[in-house]
Amino acid sequence: MAPDPQPAAGGNAPVAELKDVQRVYRMGNNEVRALDGVSVAFGAGEFWSIMGTSGSGKSTLLNILGCIDRPTGGSYHVDGTNVNELDDDGLSELRGTRIGFVFQSFNLIPQLNVLENILVPVFYRDEQPAHAEDRARMIAERVGLGGRFDHRPTELSGGQQQRVAIARALINDPPIVLADEATGNLDSTTAQEILELFDELHAEGKTILLVTHEAIIARRAQLMLRLKDGRVEKIEAGDKSR
Repeated sequence: MAPDPQPAAGGNAPVAELKDVQRVYRMGNNEVRALDGVSVAFGAGEFWSIMGTSGSGKSTLLNILGCIDRPTGGSYHVDGTNVNELDDDGLSELRGTRIGFVFQSFNLIPQLNVLENILVPVFYRDEQPAHAEDRARMIAERVGLGGRFDHRPTELSGGQQQRVAIARALINDPPIVLADEATGNLDSTTAQEILELFDELHAEGKTILLVTHEAIIARRAQLMLRLKDGRVEKIEAGDKSR
């Protein structure tokens, strides 16, 4: 039975909640605690930034939030579902319907064109949603890729590739969007355009969790989570909360 939702830091019922989450890696005889007892609840419709120095646990945390990795200890719930109890098929279904992931390196398939890359998450669903290609075209237009449907990744700029990655994350209309240094490989003008797109998604009710090492980007969020040595150092308000 799922636990009763508790208020998140921003006051909304949590859509993603970690309780005493640990992630331990073994390297020979050594034990590396990438996460060491992280407890935090991300509320529905909130915009969070996640900060920390290299090795603080940011990427490990995002991989657990995205159900790409599993905790060694503690629990992780998405909309009340205990992720620890899901098998591989259950995890795939959860990732496909509840979570969109935007990677820093885009992770596009070079042999596929823009529309085909956007549609990749649809291919992994047990039931193909009706009018999926129409939705892909609509989202592509929405993120500024009109007229680029037939282009392959090598024919696109870095900013355009990131827009494809964002459209792919949105194709199944997930309530949670995770972004790992989504502007790290972009010039300042394109980065600003991508951040404005995240602002729009947040305004529409998406929960945005954005990993960044840049303080000026982190402050755009409602709430900022700072990690240090695999633990929550502090949670503070960002500019968007004002």
